Amino acid sequence: MKRIKKIGLVAHDARKNDMLDWVKYNAESIIPHKLICTGTTGQLVAEMFEKDFPHLSPNLTCLKSGPLGGDQQMGALIASGDIDILIFLTDPMTTQPHDVDIKALIRLCSVYNTILACNKATADFVISSPLFKEQYAPVRHDYSKYLKRNVEHGDF
Repeated sequence: MKRIKKIGLVAHDARKNDMLDWVKYNAESIIPHKLICTGTTGQLVAEMFEKDFPHLSPNLTCLKSGPLGGDQQMGALIASGDIDILIFLTDPMTTQPHDVDIKALIRLCSVYNTILACNKATADFVISSPLFKEQYAPVRHDYSKYLKRNVEHGDF
C-alpha cells in the first residue's frame, strides 16, 4: 500500500449524512488520496466538495449505486488489490435488499486483509493512525494450497 491510499467510501441511506460529516471533517486529510465511491454516496461527496471546498479537487471515482452493482464493483476492486481502505458506514437497524452483497464486501475485506471501518469511530481511528500517512504492506494470506486443491477427487 503506497502513501497515496485508494479509499472506498460506501454508506447506507441512513448513514449518508454521517459519511458526509466524516468526509467534510477529514477533507484536508483525504484530498491527496484516491476516493472510490458507490454511486449515490459518490454523488453526494462530489457535491459536498463543490459546495464546501471549491478550492479542492478530489480524485473521485463513482461506481454504480450499491444495489445496482456498485457493491460488486467495489468487491472486485478489493479482490484485485485496488482498494486499500474501505469506509463502509452501515445501518444495522434496517434490512437491506442487497444484504448478500454487503456481507460479500465485508467477507472480501477479511479474505484480502483490507482495512475496513463500518462506523465513524473506527474510520476516525484509521485516518488518525500514523500508518495512514505511510507506506504499509498488509500481510496477505497465502491461498495457494486452496487454489491447488484437487476438486475432482473431493480433496477439500
